[in-house]
Amino acid sequence: MMRALKFLLQNQLKRSKLIEEVGGFSLIELLVAMILAVLVITPLMGFMISVMNADRQEQAKVSSEQEIQAAVDYIARDLQQAIYIYDSAGIDAIRNELPSSTSTDRVPVLVFWKRELIEDIITVTAGEKDDTYVYSLVAYYLIKDSNTNWSNAARIARWQIRDGVLTTASSGVTCDGYTGKYISNDYCPSKGFALFSLDGAGTIHEKMNAWKRLSQYTTKDTNGADVVNNVTPGAPVVLVDYIDQTIPNSPLIIPPSKITCPTGSTLVAPDTTNFNTRDTFKMTSFYACVDRVNTTAQVFLRGNAIARLQSNNLNYADNKRAYFPNASIRVQGRGYLFTQ
Repeated sequence: MMRALKFLLQNQLKRSKLIEEVGGFSLIELLVAMILAVLVITPLMGFMISVMNADRQEQAKVSSEQEIQAAVDYIARDLQQAIYIYDSAGIDAIRNELPSSTSTDRVPVLVFWKRELIEDIITVTAGEKDDTYVYSLVAYYLIKDSNTNWSNAARIARWQIRDGVLTTASSGVTCDGYTGKYISNDYCPSKGFALFSLDGAGTIHEKMNAWKRLSQYTTKDTNGADVVNNVTPGAPVVLVDYIDQTIPNSPLIIPPSKITCPTGSTLVAPDTTNFNTRDTFKMTSFYACVDRVNTTAQVFLRGNAIARLQSNNLNYADNKRAYFPNASIRVQGRGYLFTQ
């Protein structure tokens, strides 16, 4: 009996050793497996990173294209209400009446008067109100500065001052600096607003170029800070960021040139010394061809999607033109003016 048990135990031990030898891995085998895993996984990781980068780049392009088109559409809707658009000479004539007239980091590109609808504002009866129109002066600026709230590319900002809504009601309010009664404090003229004058001799262009603001555009509180409210225009409001900031520096940096404007329209390119010293004046990413006689403007924009991906090396290059989406539109203002 003992011999039989001993025989069985010996056989079981031999079988266990055999299983251990067959089921285990040697260090060499593990090392080979690790090397093979690295050789397989590394290309896959590189491929995944490449796909993610390509997706990021395409998303930057799409975002820029959409924003540029949205900005063009917004400007077009604004211009449709225009009654007078300043050409290059006109902007020069009134530049000292515009905000930031001496700032070197921005330049006005589009400046125009428009007739703006205000709905349901004039009381007709106890339960009925009528619409009215007021005049507004609008300016679009191309800005490139070091403000960290925005990208390292340029941006377009919109500034506006608007007339108030007068009333004959005894409940009307008096607005600071203006005579007459206005609907309410919410509908006082913007600070500094003055309506253009078409009285007297001269062409309509001479009269519009003679426009002067009423006073400073901002008021100050007791601490000397700007007071900003619904009738006090502050800094221009940014319409769109990531606008191409490239300045021509031939032969190394050559962005697309401004087009030759059609007959009857002129390039908005203020030619005073003040404007010529501005880097924003030298950029070709936001400009317009203005036909002041027909109240028409053709607007051109170029974005910069590279600025969404990195913070340097943002200049235009022909082999990267897919990152610089373009958009343009031609708009005729619906209003018109009469002069004596």
